Amino acid sequence: MLTALHYCRQTSTPATFTFSQPQFFYFFFMSKTIAFVGVGRMGANMARRLKDCGYSVTAVYDSHRPIATALAEELGCAAPETLAEVAAAADVIFTVVTNDESMRTIFFGPGDNLLNEAKGKIFINCATVSPGIHREVYEAAKAAGADSLEASMASSISHAREGKLYLMLAGDESVYNDVLPILEQMSVNRRFIGGPGRAAEVKALVNMVMNINTAGLAEGLGLAAALGHDLDMIREVFSQTGANSRVLETDSADMVAREHDCWFSAEHAAKDSGIAGSMAESVNLNLPLNLATIAQYQKMVSLGLGGLDKSGIAELTFKGRHG
Repeated sequence: MLTALHYCRQTSTPATFTFSQPQFFYFFFMSKTIAFVGVGRMGANMARRLKDCGYSVTAVYDSHRPIATALAEELGCAAPETLAEVAAAADVIFTVVTNDESMRTIFFGPGDNLLNEAKGKIFINCATVSPGIHREVYEAAKAAGADSLEASMASSISHAREGKLYLMLAGDESVYNDVLPILEQMSVNRRFIGGPGRAAEVKALVNMVMNINTAGLAEGLGLAAALGHDLDMIREVFSQTGANSRVLETDSADMVAREHDCWFSAEHAAKDSGIAGSMAESVNLNLPLNLATIAQYQKMVSLGLGGLDKSGIAELTFKGRHG
């Protein structure tokens, strides 16, 4: 029997369903109401995806209120003015914010915060923030009678819209299993890592290595250009040798063409590599490549280039550019 959840996974379109069994399974999970806090490009497309899959998205919230009200009109849901109202409006609340400070604001802000109406709620926190803040939120949610699950994402905006995210999850495995039918509609693959903070650690490692690879690629292409090599030839040779990498596929053409439309910003790269650096300090480990990469992305921010895609690091390595 084809269930509604499987139908959405295969077609990515809303539809009317007829079931013989197991109806209880379907209605139990589809009856869970969902809200989003942080509806920039990632959060908004995650909300659209779950709406397409038949879930009831009841509320959206963003610190930039016009974004929330526009998405609420599109989805036919509320755009509450307070975080407590958001928590009260849904069973499962996704948070997709930018940094530790933002996480502290939405969960621990004076007066209004998500924990004010948290009893019985499940928070799924998708931001790339430090492991420490995830652990703080986990403990505070427990004290408030709620649950908190990390769902660190390693994918792009288009993946969020299409339900093709890769998710790294941490917290209580029983909570993970409770919300798995929802997560399955958002992702093509998932990995449960362990207790609170552990997914954030792995996500920081992923982004640290990605950023180091991006910086190395930019230096290789910059040196090749300075030596007068054809960069299409260089990219082809790289792809067939030990210089190959995922960022060669995703970023090299943009580095050459100076097309740095933002999918993952240099500012975020500096933040995420910084999280990895703090983790290394906590275990007394020296990571010189990561430190050099942080310095490069911080230089981009200081030059006013922090809003460029991470591929914009090539602006520091090609002769005649910003470097």
